[in-house]
Amino acid sequence: MRAPVLAAKRVVVKVGSSSLTSGPSGLDGDRVDALVDVLAAHVGGGCQVVLVSSGAIAAGLLPLGLTARPRDLATQQAAASVGQGLLVHRYTEAFARHGRTVGQVLLTADDLTRRTHYRNAHRTLARLLDVGAVPVVNENDTVATEEIRFGDNDRLAALVAHLVQADLLVLLSDVEGLYDGDPRRAGATLVSDVRSDADLADVDLRGAGRSGVGTGGMQTKVDAARIATSSGVPVVVTSTVLAAQALAGHLVGTYFHPTGSRPGSRLLWLAHASTPRGRLHLDAGAVRAVVERRSSLLPAGVTAVDGDFEAGDPVDLLDESGHAVARGLVNFDASELPGLLGRSTRELAREFGPAYEREIVHRDDLVLLTHPDGTS
Repeated sequence: MRAPVLAAKRVVVKVGSSSLTSGPSGLDGDRVDALVDVLAAHVGGGCQVVLVSSGAIAAGLLPLGLTARPRDLATQQAAASVGQGLLVHRYTEAFARHGRTVGQVLLTADDLTRRTHYRNAHRTLARLLDVGAVPVVNENDTVATEEIRFGDNDRLAALVAHLVQADLLVLLSDVEGLYDGDPRRAGATLVSDVRSDADLADVDLRGAGRSGVGTGGMQTKVDAARIATSSGVPVVVTSTVLAAQALAGHLVGTYFHPTGSRPGSRLLWLAHASTPRGRLHLDAGAVRAVVERRSSLLPAGVTAVDGDFEAGDPVDLLDESGHAVARGLVNFDASELPGLLGRSTRELAREFGPAYEREIVHRDDLVLLTHPDGTS
């Protein structure tokens, strides 16, 4: 048995479109009911559950006469606007059989990028859990644009797990777990435990799900697991039919062990939810100061600036080869920086005043994207 799973009191469960639909024929009521039965029983046992559910676009295909997931954003948004209501209505009915109330929460990446939106989302989810409701979270596909999309609900689920301070993240799909090769081929072996990236060295992540109605494959689940485990949240990746066993702590699927401690919300948001508005190119000395010594970024170490950003926006910090080593909140507008580069803060203060005797990015507003040994 997996002790951390058994001890989890707040769990985020993500389910993919392939587990809720029958190809292009829309939502499968029996599948939805089966999942809800498992989750409701878990809530009844004293655990709080947040459900991150894909399926809105897939549910909207049949009513709109579509036979496959549309490629263009406008039609995806139209399908989502039809399917989201059907999806939540189905969940509402299914959970009502167990005396549970559902609360819909639709998020865009902007809601986890802008701090005020982030706090509002946190308060809403926390209050829903406090009053005994089951939050059903999905990306707001109806209004999301290519620039502000999460890309997949696995990543959204990992960020929600941190947002609600979950003890466990469970990613469900149509595959039993992470295999070292395509599970549809003979000889592929289930990877039961992942303690570090070293355990993934021989794993081929190119295998996809079987339904063709979703966007995420095993790569997105591994990426989401990295986000969650780096912030101290263990992850189980398995199939929806094994959800009950997974939540009961049985040795099913793939268990990703935590690799780090829970960081402040600000730093996890900065690393995984923010969209960089520009780039700062650093010389070798500045890279060492930021990455190895965890120092603030000073004007003297910046060689060039890309992008159109304002003070307070997130920017990527690039080494001499153009690789992003860190992300931070910049203290100056892009238009101000060219005249500051390569100069000491003392010199700038003498010329422009005391307001310029400060860091371009303070160390408290920095998060590393690369470890000191060069690994991501």
